[in-house]
Amino acid sequence: MKSIVVFCGSSEGYHESYRDTAFELGRTLAALNIRIIYGGAKAGLMGALAEGALQNNGKITGVIPYFLKTKEVAHEGLTELITVETMHERKLKMYELCDGAITLPGGWGTMDEMFEMLTWGQLGLITKPVGLLNVNGYYEALKALTDNMVQEGFLNEYVNQTLIISESITDLLERMEAYTAPEAPKWITKQTT
Repeated sequence: MKSIVVFCGSSEGYHESYRDTAFELGRTLAALNIRIIYGGAKAGLMGALAEGALQNNGKITGVIPYFLKTKEVAHEGLTELITVETMHERKLKMYELCDGAITLPGGWGTMDEMFEMLTWGQLGLITKPVGLLNVNGYYEALKALTDNMVQEGFLNEYVNQTLIISESITDLLERMEAYTAPEAPKWITKQTT
């Protein structure tokens, strides 16, 4: 993988471990010479990620819609800052620029970005790995929810397994590097609504 999009919050959360991990992820990707693609803000986990990369001579590209440039406060010290018109364009541009995705803790926007990539994978539109960095147990409830979706017949097990989850940056990157998208069953034989 030469470039990874990182989805994460524009807030820092209540635990220092969130910010520390975002910074460490930026530092680690910079050390591996992997370009980071992210939402372009300097606040919250986004800012910590960017600083981790920039302080370690990493390459980082921000993608931000015009209307968020002042709300999220665009990071002006990036390798590259791409400004787009809409949130949809932002997600598409980030996808086009990456070889895989990592999700750190975040809110609705972070979930939207990750779930859209997972949905594209379910539909066979993409084969890029999607990883979830489970910092401080943040995503335990999401893991339980997706398992319940399988048990209740709303999510195919093969799709549930396409989300790579780890508590370790190194383990997550290794598993993403080794990832091969599973072949979908002949259009998921049991249709659900």
